[in-house]
Amino acid sequence: MTTKILVVDDEADLELLIKQRFRRKIREGAYEFKFARDGEQALVRVGEWPELDVVLTDINMPGLLDGLALLPRLAAANPVPRAVMMSAYGDMANIRTAMNRGAFDFVCKPIDFADLELTIDKAARQVAQLRQTLRAIQENNILRMYVDETVLNVMTRPDFQTTFTASETVAATVVFIDICGFTALAEVLAPADVVTLLNTYFDQAVREIIAQGGYVDKFIGDAIMAVFRGDYHLDRAVDAALAVRAAVQANATTLPDGRTYQPQLSIGLNAGEMVSGNIGSASLKRFDYTVIGDAVNLSQRLQAAAAPGQIIITTAVYEQVKESFQCLPLKEVSLKHKAKPVMIYEVVA
Repeated sequence: MTTKILVVDDEADLELLIKQRFRRKIREGAYEFKFARDGEQALVRVGEWPELDVVLTDINMPGLLDGLALLPRLAAANPVPRAVMMSAYGDMANIRTAMNRGAFDFVCKPIDFADLELTIDKAARQVAQLRQTLRAIQENNILRMYVDETVLNVMTRPDFQTTFTASETVAATVVFIDICGFTALAEVLAPADVVTLLNTYFDQAVREIIAQGGYVDKFIGDAIMAVFRGDYHLDRAVDAALAVRAAVQANATTLPDGRTYQPQLSIGLNAGEMVSGNIGSASLKRFDYTVIGDAVNLSQRLQAAAAPGQIIITTAVYEQVKESFQCLPLKEVSLKHKAKPVMIYEVVA
C-alpha cells in the first residue's frame, strides 16, 4: 500500500532532497509525494487528495498561513491525515503549540531522514488504523439498516463465536403480515413506484411492531414476519397486529388508471415453543438469525387462510387472549400439513 505524503515548505531544495533520499521508496511505490509552497496551496492539495495519509509541514512559510496556523485548517479540511512539523525552530514553545494544535510529531531541521522515515511510517500506520475504524463504523451503520437490533445484540455477546451454530428453545409469538393484492400493482405502477409504496407500508408496520417490543425477522416479498419474545409476548403481538392493521389500512393510493387502491392486510398470529438460532450455510457463510418450528409454520398457514382485513388465531391462542381482546369464532379450516381441521378465530379489537 502506498503512503501518500504532502510536503508543505517554501524551500525548493527540500523537494529535490526528498525525492533523492526517498527515491527507492518512490520507485517501489511505497511513498507518493506531492508538494505545496505555502499554507493556502496546501489546503488546495488536501481538498484534491482525499487519500492523503501524512502532511509534512514547515512552520515559517510565506502568506497568511504559517505551519502552526495551518494545523487546525488541515484537520478541518480532512481529519484523517496525520501532520508532522518539520522546522529548525524546535524550541519547547513551538513544539507545545504544534502538539496542542493537532500535530502528530515534530521533526527538527536539519532533517535526519532515517528518523523522518520512521515517523512517516508510524503516522501512516495510525492513519490506516483510523481508516479501518471509520470503515467499521460505516459498515456497522449500514448493517443496522439490514439487521434487526435484536440480532445485533446477539452478535455482540461474548460467547457469540463459540455458540454461533447453537440454538435455543424459546416461548414466543410469531406474526405474519401480508399486504393483500399488492402484487397486482406491478401491472399498473412503475417498478420504482411499487418499491416506494411498499416501503411506505412497511415503515408504518415496523414502527408499530417496534413500539410493542417486537422485531422484524424478515421481509418476504410484500409480507413481514415479526417475532415477539419476553414477558406478555402474546398480548404485545396482538396489540401490534391491531395497530399495524389500523395504520396501513388507513392509507389510500390513486393509481394511474384512476382507480383507488386501499391496502388490506391479512394477518396470522400464533404462539408457542420454537427453536431460535442461526440457520443457513457454513460453506456459503450466509445465515439468518430466525425462529423455526411448528408454531411458526402454523402462524404462516393462518395468514394464508385469513381474508383481507382479518387477524386470525387458533383456539389455543384465543383461550389465552379472550379476556383482553374481542374475538369472533369463525370456522374450522384445513391447513397445509395439518392432519385435522383447525378452529380459527378473528381478533376484532
